[in-house]
Amino acid sequence: MATTQEKTTPNCCIKPLNTDTNNKLHQLVHDWKGSGSDPSQDPIRKREPAAANPTLIRPLESLPQSPTTNTSTSSTKGIPVMLRAQSSHPLDPLTAAEISVAVSTVRAAGATPEVRDSMRFVEAALVEPDKQVVALADAYFFPPFQPSLLPRTKGGPIIPSKLPPRRARLVVYNKRSNETSVWIVELSEVHAATRGGHHRGKVIASKVVPNVQPPMDAEEYAECEAVVKDFPPFREAMKKRGIEDMDLVMVDPWCAGYHSEADAPSRRLAKPLIFCRTESDCPMENGYARPVEGIHVLVDMQNMVVIEFEDRKLVPLPPADPLRNYTAGETRGGVDRSDVKPLQIVQPEGPSFRVNGHFVEWQKWNFRIGFTPREGLIIYSVAYVDGSRGRRPVAHRLSFVEMVVPYGDPNDPHYRKNAFDAGEDGLGKNSHSLKKGCDCLGFIKYFDAHFTNFTGGVETIENCVCLHEEDHGILWKHQDWRTGLAEVRRSRRLSVSFICTVANYEYAFFWHFYQDGKIEAEIKLTGILSLGALQPGEVRKYGTTIAPGLYAPVHQHFFVARMDMAVDCKPGETFNQVVEVNVKVEEPGKNNVHNNAFYAEEELLRSELQAMRDCNPLSARHWIIRNTRTVNRTGQLTGYKLVPGSNCLPLAGSEAKFLRRAAFLKHNLWVTPYAKDEMYPGGEFPNQNPRVGEGLATWVKQDRSLEETDIVLWYVFGVTHIPRLEDWPVMPVEHIGFMLMPHGFFNCSPAVDVAPNQSELDVKDTVVAAKPIQNGLLSKL
Repeated sequence: MATTQEKTTPNCCIKPLNTDTNNKLHQLVHDWKGSGSDPSQDPIRKREPAAANPTLIRPLESLPQSPTTNTSTSSTKGIPVMLRAQSSHPLDPLTAAEISVAVSTVRAAGATPEVRDSMRFVEAALVEPDKQVVALADAYFFPPFQPSLLPRTKGGPIIPSKLPPRRARLVVYNKRSNETSVWIVELSEVHAATRGGHHRGKVIASKVVPNVQPPMDAEEYAECEAVVKDFPPFREAMKKRGIEDMDLVMVDPWCAGYHSEADAPSRRLAKPLIFCRTESDCPMENGYARPVEGIHVLVDMQNMVVIEFEDRKLVPLPPADPLRNYTAGETRGGVDRSDVKPLQIVQPEGPSFRVNGHFVEWQKWNFRIGFTPREGLIIYSVAYVDGSRGRRPVAHRLSFVEMVVPYGDPNDPHYRKNAFDAGEDGLGKNSHSLKKGCDCLGFIKYFDAHFTNFTGGVETIENCVCLHEEDHGILWKHQDWRTGLAEVRRSRRLSVSFICTVANYEYAFFWHFYQDGKIEAEIKLTGILSLGALQPGEVRKYGTTIAPGLYAPVHQHFFVARMDMAVDCKPGETFNQVVEVNVKVEEPGKNNVHNNAFYAEEELLRSELQAMRDCNPLSARHWIIRNTRTVNRTGQLTGYKLVPGSNCLPLAGSEAKFLRRAAFLKHNLWVTPYAKDEMYPGGEFPNQNPRVGEGLATWVKQDRSLEETDIVLWYVFGVTHIPRLEDWPVMPVEHIGFMLMPHGFFNCSPAVDVAPNQSELDVKDTVVAAKPIQNGLLSKL
C-alpha cells in the first residue's frame, strides 16, 4: 500500500515535522556531544529538511563516530553508527517494488521449472515485526520520535545502527500438486523493480501446509465462469429455461465450505450460483434479480473442470422486473429524484489532520494506517496526547479479521451459503477505488493499496483508503434555566474507511476518532440481496417474497474485530486486565426500602474460559480494559470500555455445519493473551476446513491467565437480516458497530465527558471553532 498525494486538491495537507520534534533530536545529539565528539559530525546538519520530501521524515543518516573504530561497525558510549537511512517504517504495507521482489524470490526458489510455472500467488503481506522493533522505530527513526517509548539503560539511551530488514509473507498455491505453502522472504533495500532480479530478497523459511485450501482468487473466479458457460450440459439446461446467449449468464463461484468428507481439501472445489440478465446491451443491469434455481454444479478449481452437474428441477426464471436496475437514470418504470439540492462540505484552509507517510495526527490522536489483502484496513499504534502526561497508548493494532454470512434457508443451494468473506476471499483484495463526491466528501487524503495477483504480477487499487473529517452534530450542550444562557460544542470526528464488494454485497468499514477520546468501529452493509427463484404460487417460510417468482432468504452477517490493546502500556509492559460490568437490581430490604435501587457490579475476567462472554442489554453489560498500574487524579485505574451496539448470536442449532468452522460465533466476546501466531479466529485457512473449532475455540482451551497481561479482545458482532420489500432492488445501508470509550482514562469534568487539557481543537474551517478549556469544559465559542 502506498500513499497517493494530492488526489483531490492542489493544497498540500502534509506539513513538515514540528520544531519541538527537531529540538528533541538536537538535544539527543547534544547530550552525546558531551563526550567530546567532533561538531562537524552533527547528523542534524547533514539531514535533509523534512519539507524537502513531505512523505518521509528522514531518520538520522549517521551518528558521531569514535576516531579509533571502523566506520561500518563502530559505536561510542553504546551508540553505534547508522549504516543506512531507513526508508520504510516497519509497519508500512509492502510497496509494489517489495511485492515484486518477494514474488520473484519465491519463484526463483522453485526446485524445477514445472514447480515454478505452477506457482500461484494468493497473498503477499508484510510480516509485522515484534512490538519492540516498532517501539524502536517510533522512538528514533520515524514519527512520533518518542525516545521515552524505550526503557533507558544505566549508561543512557541505546540507539541501534539500523532497523531489522523488512520481511514479506507469501501464501502460494501450487496448481500442479494442489499444495499450499507459506514463504517468508527477507527484503533488502528495494531500489527498483526493474533490475532483473539483481535485488532479490532471501528466503528465510518455507513450509507446505497440509490439508488446507487457500482463499480463492478473482482470476480463478473468471476462469470458473468461463468453464461453466462452455460446459455442454449447462448450456442445454439454460436453453430449457429460454437462455441461449451465454453473455447474459452470471456464474458466481462460491467456496464449497465443509459439510461432509466430500468437501475435504484434497480437492479445490467451488459450487457456483447462477444468475441471468435479460439484456445484453445493459452491462449495469441487476443480474441478481433473476437467480437460476435447480442446477447443481461442482467445479474442480485446480484443473478447472466441471466434475458434477445435475439439472435437478426446472424452476422458471423470474420475469423481468421493471424496477430491477440500479443505475441512476436507467431504472425501468421508476423516477429518479430531482428534489435534492446540492450539499457542499467546504474546508477553505484545508484539513486539521497531518499525514506523514502512513502516520496520521489529528487533534490529540495519532496512529498509523496499514492494509493487508485479507483484513483490509488496519489501524496501528493508536495513542492520545494528553497534556503533561504526554503520548498515552490505547491500542497496538485494530482490524476486522473475519466475517461470516450464514443463510437460514435449509433448501438447496441456500443451506451451503455460509461465506467466510475474509478467510475465503479477502476483504482487502476485494476493495475498490473510492470516488470523491460519492464515497467520500470534504478534504480527503487517499491511500493506494498494492497486491499480488494470482500469477505473481502486482496490481494497484488507487484511492483504496479514505481519510477525512466529518461534522458529527452536537458534542455537548447545556442551558441554564435561571439565566437562559446556553453553551454548545459541536463534535467533529476523523474517519478512516475502505469499501469492498464480495459478489452481491458491499461492506464499508470505518474507524472513527472523536474529540472526547472515543473510538467507534462502524460497518455499513449495502448492495444487492442474494436471491432465490420460486415456482408459481410457491411461498418460502425462510425468506421474503419481494417480486413475482423472487424471494430473499433470511440470513445473518457476523464480523470479528481483533483489538490488540495497550491501554497506558509502553512496549514490553503487560499491565492490562479486563473487567465485566453488569448492572444489578438491589434486593428488597433495608438497603432498598423503596425498591428503586440498582448498582454496577464489576467482575475481573481472570482466564480465557471465564472470558467467553455474551452481550446482555438487560444488565447494560460492557467490558473495561484497565491498566493495573496507572491511576487518574481520583485514584481510579485508567481504562477504555468496550460498549456493544446492537448484536446477535447465530440462529442455528449447535450442530450446524457452518459452526464447525465458525465456533468463534458462539460468543460475542473472547479475550486472549497476545500471541503472535494467533491472528484469525477460524484459523488461517477456513476454506474447506475439516477441523472442528480451529482458532479461538481451540486457543482458549489453554485457559491462560488474563489477570495482568498483553490483552487481545475479540469482539463478535452481527445483524440478523430479514429482508423487506423496501430492500429491493437495492438494499439500503444498514449500520452496526461498537464503541471504545474512555473510562477513567481522563480527569473529566463531571458535567460532560470531554477530555481535559484539550487546549486547542485545531479546527480551522467555518463549521466549528473552539477556544481553550476553562474549568474542565471547552470554553464558549
